[in-house]
Amino acid sequence: MRMNAGTFYPGALDELRKYADVLGGQKQTGWRQQMQWSGWSLKIGRFAGIDLFMHATFPLLFVWIGAVYWLQTGTPGGVLFGLSFIAVLFLCVVLHEYGHALTARRYGIGTRYITLLPIGGLATLERMPKDPRQEIVVALMGPAVNIVIAFVLFLILGISGGGSMGEDVEMTAPALMPANFLQSVLFANIFLAVFNMIPAFPMDGGRVLRAALCFRMERLRATQIAAGIGQALALGFGLLGLFGNPILILIAVFIWIGAAAEAGGAEIETQLHHKPVSRAMITQFQVLPRGAPLSRAVDLTLAGTLKDFPVLEHGQLVGVVTQKAILRGLRDHGLDGPIDTIMTKAVTAAPDSDLAALLETLQHGEDVQLICILQKGVLVGLVNLENISEYLRIQAALRAR
Repeated sequence: MRMNAGTFYPGALDELRKYADVLGGQKQTGWRQQMQWSGWSLKIGRFAGIDLFMHATFPLLFVWIGAVYWLQTGTPGGVLFGLSFIAVLFLCVVLHEYGHALTARRYGIGTRYITLLPIGGLATLERMPKDPRQEIVVALMGPAVNIVIAFVLFLILGISGGGSMGEDVEMTAPALMPANFLQSVLFANIFLAVFNMIPAFPMDGGRVLRAALCFRMERLRATQIAAGIGQALALGFGLLGLFGNPILILIAVFIWIGAAAEAGGAEIETQLHHKPVSRAMITQFQVLPRGAPLSRAVDLTLAGTLKDFPVLEHGQLVGVVTQKAILRGLRDHGLDGPIDTIMTKAVTAAPDSDLAALLETLQHGEDVQLICILQKGVLVGLVNLENISEYLRIQAALRAR
């Protein structure tokens, strides 16, 4: 039985995709454009405006399931049953993730992508709602999808007369799984709903627990409690996995990392809240004049530490160029290509803007690598993820004195 991996907002995991789409040398069109590798994941489609990816390790699950069913049934029919069951089960997992994603969309929160992993699905939301009521609704809608699927299958089985197990039913699948395919899918969806409601991060139940605790305490403390329960659960799964199913060890690792990431993210958000960006912004930087060739961007990249640059025209900010755009421009136009062809609209903020809000923009904004800080229309600083990280390290060192 597979678990559903849950929902995340992007953090360190998102960096795996950061520059993957510039590694290829040729443009892709048609079906090749729909099936693209991004890091370790293959894009297999886009539905409801959300990209669906399959991790490179995902097919190994089908190899393992096929081997298990062959060893336990010894028949091609048993193997076909197992593979078909897992395929349909993961369709239910995808629908579970879309339950989260489409509900979050109602609250103005987008979903970057959904990834299929061997242990389940992962919907990477731009962020989780800060309102505890909204977070509860978003978290519950995934298991609710599985309950609806199970209820529909129950009705179908009841109407067709296949809702009960008779003594004459032949067992063609291992682990006491009923031979009736729809019954198997029904039970699996009930399991997914119940398992994901375990009150521990990063399960959906952990998010419900955190949101409920937020009614009585600060969000950071609520997150730490839910994450602590999640890590205790991970230890339990790990120990069970050592004496039984090795899949439990993978699940334990996922839960441990996910819980730690949630707790760390909440702590960082608390440290940056109500801190003005003027404390952390880069004040010594290079700019590109509009109309400059790409060779100038290459020179600045090699000469300094910044990889993304603001573009000015007559002293006024007109856009930015990112490293990803520079690499694409070099591939398409060469060193003599104009900056204008790769320039994008700049994201701006004031010097007194909240650092926590800007961090959220950098993490969740589509292709936002750099925020330009303007004071009375004049560019006075830049902020990116790297220098926010430096600011956090400096503050940690000062607290450790």
